[in-house]
Amino acid sequence: MSQFRIDKWLWAARFYKTRALASKACDLGRIQSNGIDAKPAREVRIGDMLRIRNEGGEFEIEVLALSEVRGPASTAQALYRETDVSKERRAREAEARKTMQAIMPVPEHRPSKRDRRLIHRFRGD
Repeated sequence: MSQFRIDKWLWAARFYKTRALASKACDLGRIQSNGIDAKPAREVRIGDMLRIRNEGGEFEIEVLALSEVRGPASTAQALYRETDVSKERRAREAEARKTMQAIMPVPEHRPSKRDRRLIHRFRGD
C-alpha cells in the first residue's frame, strides 16, 4: 500500500503521542501537506512536504517512508527528513528561549496569598 492516513503517519513518526492528538492537530490547522491544510483522513505519500506545529516547535519535513505502526524512535526518524531551514529556525528559537530564561528566571516558589493580591492589583483584576 503506497498511501496512508496522515493522522496515523504522524502518530507512527512520533510527532504526537496518540492518534487522537494527531487528528485534533489536523482539525486545528496545525498540519499542512504541500501547502494545504490537512484533514485527518488526508492521504500522505512518499515525497510529500509537511509543515507540523506542535509543542516541540514548527517542523518542515519531507516524507521518506510510510508506516502505520508506531515503533522505536530510531525507526520513526527514518520515516522523514527535516529540512535544513527548519533545523536552523528551531535552533534559533531554542536559543531565544534560553536567553529569555536567563533574563527572567523561573521563581523559586509559588506566590503567597499576599503576592497573588499584589499581582492581581498590578494587572487591574
